[in-house]
Amino acid sequence: MSVWRPAGGIRVKVIGLVIHAGRLLAAEVTADDGRVKGVRPLGGSVMFGETREAALRREFREEVGCEIAIAGEWLVFDNIYEHEGTAGHEVVFAAPVDLLDRGLYRRPEMHLREDDGTPFRAAWFAPAELAAAGIALYPEGLEAVLPETPC
Repeated sequence: MSVWRPAGGIRVKVIGLVIHAGRLLAAEVTADDGRVKGVRPLGGSVMFGETREAALRREFREEVGCEIAIAGEWLVFDNIYEHEGTAGHEVVFAAPVDLLDRGLYRRPEMHLREDDGTPFRAAWFAPAELAAAGIALYPEGLEAVLPETPC
């Protein structure tokens, strides 16, 4: 099992808000003991000299193996958090996106890999049901801006 800690500085991240039938495509976030403590939409870090649009398209190509269409306005989150006792700080750009490989919408879950080879699981989650299950939605504040009706 891999142990992850937040970076020691501010990171710039992008995430894609893929919503289908009222469910959000998100990756599981695990605690050190392997327990799922939250979920986060797919995406990753913006590299030096890369636009947020290019970063989001690259992340979906690398992680999911598909192209995306950015389908709406960008949102920004100043995400200051703690993970396993370590503080983290990210500026997160989030955009609604459509998957151009329509077959991915029929997959109930996906077993994917980070760029360093670390495996992770992504699935479709109903945001309103997460809190009742004791699972957080990251970044904080995201649930408040998601559509309430199925897409």
